[in-house]
Amino acid sequence: MKRLITLVTLLVTSLSVPAQAPGSLAIGAAIPLSDVKMKSVDGKEFSIKDVVKKNGVLVMFSCNTCPYVVKYQQRTLDVVKDAAKKNIGVIIINSNEEYRNNEDSYDAMKAYAKVQGYTVPYVVDTQSKLADAFGATRTPECFLFDATGKLVYHGAIDDNQDKTQIGRRHLSVAMNEVIDGKEVSTKETRSIGCMIKRLE
Repeated sequence: MKRLITLVTLLVTSLSVPAQAPGSLAIGAAIPLSDVKMKSVDGKEFSIKDVVKKNGVLVMFSCNTCPYVVKYQQRTLDVVKDAAKKNIGVIIINSNEEYRNNEDSYDAMKAYAKVQGYTVPYVVDTQSKLADAFGATRTPECFLFDATGKLVYHGAIDDNQDKTQIGRRHLSVAMNEVIDGKEVSTKETRSIGCMIKRLE
């Protein structure tokens, strides 16, 4: 009986844990699946390669409804503006395949992007292929690549969920270091957010 209870507990636990990517992309790695076209909310298709600019590209995994994404939304918009000034491309990727028929449907994405005033591609990652290739697990989660296509920063936008208590703006500092031709001083930080909802 005790063994049966243990087996049931393990089964329930395994079913409740969301699928995760095998491991995050290593610092220094090249952009994975950079040629894969993804449908954007404007009806066009973009690959990461399409949005790369002179000083590199920022790939951000996000979604519509995660409380952390909502909390960071203004900071996301500020990052997009900052990247544009620094000649760094941006693409925002929605990999929540499990929620594709409801909160993270294509129509919901279009509505969300319109309200937020997105000026960069917000695309559908079919079957979470890009998230798997990057080893992305959360929303929001950022991957910054330099002009050579090398990963130089991976992690959070900044160091505090409370915008009034931010001590370091990790992503902004990394972008500044990239355009100044410096080595990124803090290459990895911990992303805090909702798990990407892959299909079970």
